[in-house]
Amino acid sequence: MWHVYILKCNDSSFYTGIATDVQSRLHRHNSGRGSKYTRLRRPAELLYTEEFTNKAEAKDREKEIKKFSIDNKKRLIKLGMGHRFPSAQKI
Repeated sequence: MWHVYILKCNDSSFYTGIATDVQSRLHRHNSGRGSKYTRLRRPAELLYTEEFTNKAEAKDREKEIKKFSIDNKKRLIKLGMGHRFPSAQKI
């Protein structure tokens, strides 16, 4: 299974990614080996995950979430898995 995840970094920014093992990936982010973006903003906190059957679906959803406004990312985290918002829509 593949997962899309959203992390909240120590500067209150969000990072969205995909992984097959989210907890392992979170550990990599927090140890400085996850991504350049999170390396500079540690520690990161896992706020959201969504599960997919294959990498292509997860990658498509990751791209979709990355286009969300900050408000819509916060709303997604609050409302839970599967919610979709137009990328430019501010709710």
